[in-house]
Amino acid sequence: MTSTRQNPYQVTDRNLALELVRVTEAAAVAASAWTGRGLKNEADGAAVEAMRRAFDTVAINGTVVIGEGEMDEAPMLFIGENVGAGGPGMDIAVDPLEGTNLCAKNLPNALTVVALAESGNFLHAPDIYMDKIVVGPNLPEGVVDLDSSIEANLKALAAAKKCAVSDLMLCTLDRERHEELIARARAAGARVTLLSDGDVAAAIAACLDDSEIDIYVGSGGAPEGVLAAAAVRCVHGQMQGRLLFEDDAQVERARRMNPGADPSRKLALEDMARGDVLFSATGVTGGALLRGIRRSGMRTVTHSLVMRSKSGTIRFVEGHHDYQTKTW
Repeated sequence: MTSTRQNPYQVTDRNLALELVRVTEAAAVAASAWTGRGLKNEADGAAVEAMRRAFDTVAINGTVVIGEGEMDEAPMLFIGENVGAGGPGMDIAVDPLEGTNLCAKNLPNALTVVALAESGNFLHAPDIYMDKIVVGPNLPEGVVDLDSSIEANLKALAAAKKCAVSDLMLCTLDRERHEELIARARAAGARVTLLSDGDVAAAIAACLDDSEIDIYVGSGGAPEGVLAAAAVRCVHGQMQGRLLFEDDAQVERARRMNPGADPSRKLALEDMARGDVLFSATGVTGGALLRGIRRSGMRTVTHSLVMRSKSGTIRFVEGHHDYQTKTW
């Protein structure tokens, strides 16, 4: 007789995916108390502490390999920090508040984000910039390439999607460094959506069927690039990246973090996030990807996204939390 008992690892994996939602929910609710107050570091600090406390209930022996960095001079879940209540060894990538400015100004797309993988499966990315390109699933492998021109990438993507370049929506951060990219994309016929902050949500949106975004391109934070890669792995999209260095000290730091690897190499998706990956994000302010925190008396409503690379399942989770009984 064939046993129908489920693999214990799969059960644990599924449970962990849902436990991650509790972590991002806790951080989002804490950060939301600072929405619109103009105090990004206070919002970030509240999210960090709530996320730390929530991790104390998760059955893992976790090590933070992607945490907040020095760019924002903000409180951080630091690289090398151990979290969790004990269990399997896991690497953790976190952004307790992706889009601190968005939260401070009550602008769309502020998120709390966590990704998990078995130890050694996330790129150890220093807090520098990364060039990125992301498209969704169900496209020919290598349909776009980081080393190709934006015109060539748009043409190839349009051909793969059986549409005109004018039907494509490109998304990038609204930065001076992207002015030429934006001008060339528009000259090629594409439409462009500009973000003030928060490129993790945009990278995910480029991979979802009901999104208006067809391709995400441009440079942003390298830690956020690894988080985006974790999400793209879960939805079976395509992504490439390359670390961008300002000086020799940054190059040397990247070498120390990833011994034996060429720090300037083009990174494939599985160079950034490989193996079985879990991902969760909760909206702080509403946006194209997730709704923001809603409060009504003693109740709070959260909206989260949780994904597993093993199954490719995408779940949107709406949580209704009663503060008369809820403990974070």
